Amino acid sequence: MRRILGIDPGSRVTGYGIIVSDGIRSRHIASGSIRLGGEEFPVRLGEIYRRVAGLVAEYAPEELAIEQVFVARNPSSALKLGQARGAAICAAVVAGLTVSEYTPRMIKQSVVGIGSADKEQVQHMVRRILGLQEELASDRADALAVAISHAHSSSMRFSAGSVTAGRRS
Repeated sequence: MRRILGIDPGSRVTGYGIIVSDGIRSRHIASGSIRLGGEEFPVRLGEIYRRVAGLVAEYAPEELAIEQVFVARNPSSALKLGQARGAAICAAVVAGLTVSEYTPRMIKQSVVGIGSADKEQVQHMVRRILGLQEELASDRADALAVAISHAHSSSMRFSAGSVTAGRRS
């Protein structure tokens, strides 16, 4: 069983989900959101780094899976999202975790079976796969979907790329 930390990055809210999986069966360990206030942007990036590092220390995942930046209408928003991703990735790489990146389409295809699935379909399938009864906030469900997608991609055939402590695999 692999312990995987999934991250749905955001500059205001970063979702996280931790599962254990053998690639077929997955079990929920923890999930939630890193909610950031109105601090200056560099302070928020530092907080993302610290909180992801704290999750790694507390739950000891072996791998981190993170959603790739999609092209947004607003270039400024896309840059901030990319920087939030970078903060989370740095925390994982410093801790020695393998980091894998997935496009939103790859995640939806893996979890729902349709690359164009909507948020509600993703939330529903995450709950079914993990046997969760409670409703899931979007950022939490998305982070768990990233982790599930990674678990399902045994042999990394769906992975857009992996890095282990700075070495590309």
